[in-house]
Amino acid sequence: MSDTPMEMNNLAMSEKAKPLLAAVIKHIRENVDPMTDEFFRLGEGRADRWSYAPGQLELLEEAKQKARDAGLWNFFLPNAETGEGLSNLDYAYIAAELGKSPLAPETLNCNAPDTGNMEVLERIGTPEQKEQWLKPLLAGKIRSAFAMTEPDMASSDAKNISTSAVLENGEWVINGEKYYISGAGDPRCKIMITMVKTSPDAEPFRQQSQILVPIDTPGVEIVGPMHVFGHDDAPHGHMHIKFTNVRVPEANILWGEGKGFEISQVRLGPGRIHHCMRSIGAAEKALDLMIERGLSREAFGKKVIDLGKNMETISRAKIEIESMRLLVLKAAKAMDVLGNKEARIWVSMIKAKVPEQVCDIIDQAMQVHGATGISQWSPLSGMYTAQRTLRYADGPDEVHHHVIARAEVKDYKESNSRTHAARNEIATGRSRSGV
Repeated sequence: MSDTPMEMNNLAMSEKAKPLLAAVIKHIRENVDPMTDEFFRLGEGRADRWSYAPGQLELLEEAKQKARDAGLWNFFLPNAETGEGLSNLDYAYIAAELGKSPLAPETLNCNAPDTGNMEVLERIGTPEQKEQWLKPLLAGKIRSAFAMTEPDMASSDAKNISTSAVLENGEWVINGEKYYISGAGDPRCKIMITMVKTSPDAEPFRQQSQILVPIDTPGVEIVGPMHVFGHDDAPHGHMHIKFTNVRVPEANILWGEGKGFEISQVRLGPGRIHHCMRSIGAAEKALDLMIERGLSREAFGKKVIDLGKNMETISRAKIEIESMRLLVLKAAKAMDVLGNKEARIWVSMIKAKVPEQVCDIIDQAMQVHGATGISQWSPLSGMYTAQRTLRYADGPDEVHHHVIARAEVKDYKESNSRTHAARNEIATGRSRSGV
């Protein structure tokens, strides 16, 4: 344990992972970037918004096959036989590159929410569950969703989740309502990991379970998409779903009854590292766009980049990006060294810091672009929407700040208590010796 602080500050990427990072950058530059504009162009004006236009999936599959051929597939799973065996720290460097492209993660099968679902299934799924769901997910043949958030209560406190699952004659009967279920609109989405209440009389953290629910199960009704700033994000979508007497086999439960919170710890730590490093990649992209725009336009006899405080804005954005990078790398290292549970404070720090700061950087880039920055002619408005959403996903800012502050107050009290005890012991010793 004495080496832990020193080890925590070693944030270098391992030598074995550096060639993989170089290969990922090459793949994005040569196989993903050239087809990205065409992918979105093909999707414009399609008759069914909840499908892909002819040619879109073919472009994706071509890039995915190139990734497979290059050995760039499923490496998001830390220390897993099914992945590259990367540490969280190594993967963090790669995730930053993935965040610069809207399609890169999927071409490598490293896209959310599938990554979290695959990690859960890989860690705690039964052989049958792995065969039925993990295998096609790892092959990139299907997509998945995670159904937790509910519209009628504060879902930031997962103890409030009220969708019920009752065991009847070897089947779980599920009733309830979920919303903002990301990815459930995709026609390739076949399975949802669903948070439910199975044991209402148990202690609060043992009431919840997670159950595999195929999306085509009778009683699963996709009511429609929830919009984000007026956008439905089709065909991926953030869906409003009702469960009415949905019946799935008893064997569809993950890890056993009452394990819902423990399962969340399996997925949330790594997932937040992935989100935050991809966010930093988005911030780097926004900074590049800000500089490019500032250099290419003139106003009032000057380059836009030289107007007002734009140069200082660029400087501050760069400083914040590097500060965020160090914090996320340290959180990833904490997970590798301390484990998910002990690293939770570091994970809460990055979740509280990164999406908010990246929103600010993208907002500044939009300002430099003028009206174009908030239009369909620029990717910045979509980037901002995604980042603003992350300030709710995996827990709102306030929850993470509370976790951090609570731990800090606890440490202070314990430290203060030890100091007082030590002083009393010294004082008592002096008294007994007559000093």
